[in-house]
Amino acid sequence: MGVYTGKCAKEMADLENWLEQQARELGKKLVTKEFSHQSVLPQEVITGLAIQPGGHYPDVTLGGGGHTRLILEAGGKVTALDRDQEAIEHCQSLLKEYESQLSFWQGNFVNYQPGAIKFAGIIADLGVSSYQLDEPSRGFSFRLEADLDMQMDQNQELTAKTIINYWQEKQLADIFFKYGEERLSRRLAKIIVEERPFQTTTKLAETISKSVPRAYRYGRIHPATRIFQALRIVVNQELASLEKFLQIAPHWLQPQGKIAIISFHSLEDRIVKHSLRENSQLQVLTKKPILPLEEEMAINPRARSAKLRLAEKL
Repeated sequence: MGVYTGKCAKEMADLENWLEQQARELGKKLVTKEFSHQSVLPQEVITGLAIQPGGHYPDVTLGGGGHTRLILEAGGKVTALDRDQEAIEHCQSLLKEYESQLSFWQGNFVNYQPGAIKFAGIIADLGVSSYQLDEPSRGFSFRLEADLDMQMDQNQELTAKTIINYWQEKQLADIFFKYGEERLSRRLAKIIVEERPFQTTTKLAETISKSVPRAYRYGRIHPATRIFQALRIVVNQELASLEKFLQIAPHWLQPQGKIAIISFHSLEDRIVKHSLRENSQLQVLTKKPILPLEEEMAINPRARSAKLRLAEKL
C-alpha cells in the first residue's frame, strides 16, 4: 500500500475516520435491530402498577424490553423472564446501564420459582414480540418466506412444520377451530392434507388464500391469519401456560401488589378476564379492559387489538 502525503493523506485520514464511524453505527444497528419493539399501553401499565421506587417487579414476557425499561426508569427493580434466548441476550446489552436493578431468567413463566420473594407487581404482555414477527427465520409471519417454525423457545422440539405435515386432518381442523376460531377449519384442514408437505410460511399462506371463497379472501384480515395464530398457540402451548400462570402468579404478590396482563385476542382475554375475577386472592381493578388510544394505534398499528386488565392482591 502506498504512502500518502499532504492533501491526499488528509483525505485518506478523513475517509478512514468516516469508515470507522460508519462501522460503529452499523455495529449499533446490528445490535439494536433485533427485538425492535414498541411496547403497547406503556403509560397505562406504569400507572396501573403504581410503580414504587425500590419495588421488585417480574416482567414475565420481556420481549424487546420496553415495559422493563419503563419500570427501571421509574426506580423499580425487575426480574426479566422470557422463553427466547435472543430476547434475553438483546436486553442484557440494551439495558446494561440498569444492571444493578435488573436480573434475567430464561424459560416459560409457569416454571419460574421466586422462592420467598414477594413482588410489588407483575407485568405480562402476551403474544409474539415485534422482532419475532419481523424476523423471517422465526416463521411466525407469512409476510416473508421462512421455514414453518414458530417456536418461542428455540430449544423445544415441536414446530409448525411438524403439525402441518404430520398431524391428522381431524386434529388440524380441531386446532384451527379451537385456537384460531376459523369457521372454515374443516375445509382448510382437508386441503392442507391433500397438498402437503409444506416447508415455508408463504407456501402455506398462498394455499390457504386460494382455497377460500373470494369474499373471504379479500376480507379485513388475510385468510391465513387465524391458521397461523392456531399453529403458534399449539407450538408454544400458550393458553395452557397462561391458565397455569394465572393460578400461581397471585401467590408471588405482596399485599396490595398489582398484576397487569395485556392480551391480543379473544381467547387470551377470556382466560385473563375469568381467572382474575374468580381468584379469591385478587380484586379486579378494571371492570372493562383498558384499550389503546387512537394516538397510540396511529403510531403503533399492532396495538389495535391490545387489552389491558389489572387486579390487586387482597
